[in-house]
Amino acid sequence: MPKPILLAQLSDPHIGADENGFDPVSHLEAVVAAVRALPDRPDAVLVSGDLTHDGGLPEFELARGLLERIGAPLHILPGNHDDRGLLRRAFDLPGEGGEPIRYSVDVGELRLVAFDSNVPGQDPGRYDSGQLRWLDAELGAEPERPALLALHHPPLATGIQEWDEINLEPGQRQALAAVVSRHPQLRAIVGGHLHRVAASALAGVPVLAAPSTYLQARPDFGAEDVEMVPHPGFALHALRDGELASQVESVPL
Repeated sequence: MPKPILLAQLSDPHIGADENGFDPVSHLEAVVAAVRALPDRPDAVLVSGDLTHDGGLPEFELARGLLERIGAPLHILPGNHDDRGLLRRAFDLPGEGGEPIRYSVDVGELRLVAFDSNVPGQDPGRYDSGQLRWLDAELGAEPERPALLALHHPPLATGIQEWDEINLEPGQRQALAAVVSRHPQLRAIVGGHLHRVAASALAGVPVLAAPSTYLQARPDFGAEDVEMVPHPGFALHALRDGELASQVESVPL
C-alpha cells in the first residue's frame, strides 16, 4: 500500500534564545534527527514561525542549515519574533521587504496555504481585512483540492489566560471563521506560537497548535506566569484518500 502524503510541522525553534540556560540549537538538532528517523520520510516540512528569538541573518541561516538536514522541501512562515525581511532573504520566500509572507504550494495532493497572522512589534496576531480577502480568494482558487491552512497564531483558546492574551486580538477567531466556513475542502488549520499542543475547531474545521522544538508551556490554569519546560516535539500530518490525520511526537533529549 502506498504511503500517504506526509507533512512534518516544526514550530518555534527560537534560535538565539537562552531560556533558563536551555539551548535551542541542540533541541532543534534532536527534533531534526527524530524526523529523519521516521519510518516514512516526510514529503515536505512546514515551519510555523519564530525561527529565531529576535535574531539576525546568522541565526536564520543557522536554522536553515539545521532544517535542510531533513532532506525535504521547506515551507516557512514568520512568527512574531521573526523579521520578515531577513526571513525572506534566508529562505528565498516570495514578496518584498516587510510585507506579509503568504503563498500556496502543492505537497502532492495536499494544498498548503501559508498565511501570515503577525502584527509587527506585538505578540498577539491579527487577520486584517486585506489578509482575509487574500485568503478567501486563495482558497477559492482550487475548491476541489484538499487544503491545509498554516499560520503562526492558531485560532483557538487554551483556557490559560496569559497565553490567550498573547495569542490573538479580540474578535479574530470569528473573523477567520467567516472565511473558513466558505471552503469545505479545508481539512485543518495548524499553527504554533503557544509552545504546547492544543486542539479545537473553527467553523467545523480541526485546529491544532503544534509543539515547539524548544520549550513547552506547562498547563497550569491558575498560575499568573506560564512555566516553560524542555520537552521538544513536532507534528506530522498525513493525507490519504482526501482525509487528513494529524499526530504529535515528543522527542527525548
